[in-house]
Amino acid sequence: MAKRSSGITLQQLTYYIEVAAEGSISAAADLLYVAQPTMSAAMKDLESRVGRVLLLRSARGVTLTTDGVEFLGYARQVVEQVALLEQRYLDRPPSRRLLGVSTQHYSFAVDALVRMVKATSAAEYEFSLRETRTWDIIEDVRTLRSELGILYRNDFNRNVIDKLLRDSGLAFHPLFVAEPHIFISRKNPLASRDRVTLDDLAEVPRLTFDQGANNSFYFAEEILSTLSSPQDIRVSDRATIFNLMIGLDGYTISTGIISDDLDPEIVAIPLDVDERIEIGWIGRSAIPLTEQAQRYLAELRTVVSGFGVELLG
Repeated sequence: MAKRSSGITLQQLTYYIEVAAEGSISAAADLLYVAQPTMSAAMKDLESRVGRVLLLRSARGVTLTTDGVEFLGYARQVVEQVALLEQRYLDRPPSRRLLGVSTQHYSFAVDALVRMVKATSAAEYEFSLRETRTWDIIEDVRTLRSELGILYRNDFNRNVIDKLLRDSGLAFHPLFVAEPHIFISRKNPLASRDRVTLDDLAEVPRLTFDQGANNSFYFAEEILSTLSSPQDIRVSDRATIFNLMIGLDGYTISTGIISDDLDPEIVAIPLDVDERIEIGWIGRSAIPLTEQAQRYLAELRTVVSGFGVELLG
């Protein structure tokens, strides 16, 4: 790498953010109406100035190095702060709002985004919410495809999840601890019960979220994943799992927090087991959260507290 130069320009940071988002120098150049050679030269000059390789180039595009991922977090912070300064002191309109969140399949995570979108003052915004597998959530945050991840820990998976997060440069921040519930259709015979036991569920189809190639018990989205069930169905999305709850009288185990507005046909019944579900958010240890991420977490806390759940931290 060439000798470190002085000075990084705001334009270079803006270019770099778009290159990282597009995974391609040429695609970023097209998006920003910049000549491809100009964009390529700007990225090489940026790497020279910071004295580190930020991008790995190939015929298929570019990927971020470990240094590149960390640098991207700081670049986003700087560009966002400049936009806030221009809005405050130069009377500029609010800038385009950007935020990516990856989450396990929780309706409260969707509710929080709904509240955030309704509250935004920006004329333009680009938010992404990926309901996905546990491993992919961690990968999304590690590579900064998403700034935040929402997932759960308990005594069974804690050591494995925490080690994977440490190895990925991530940290888990607890939000709340939930009592396990089952989600079932309002028409399910168990819906009238105050509580249910595992024995009550012995002949009921169990519905779980598929974890793909990383289908370890430790990455399961549901507690008690090691217990066998004579009727087991794996699905990939929340709409399907709710349809199967209604069509097959199946159940899944989750937090008990469910939105009547988003999921009016599903109810939560407490499950009588000696387990707890700790929900938290994950982010990169060395990178502070952007304003948008902090706003999302604030909305998330508001949604959860509205269900009478005690927040942590």
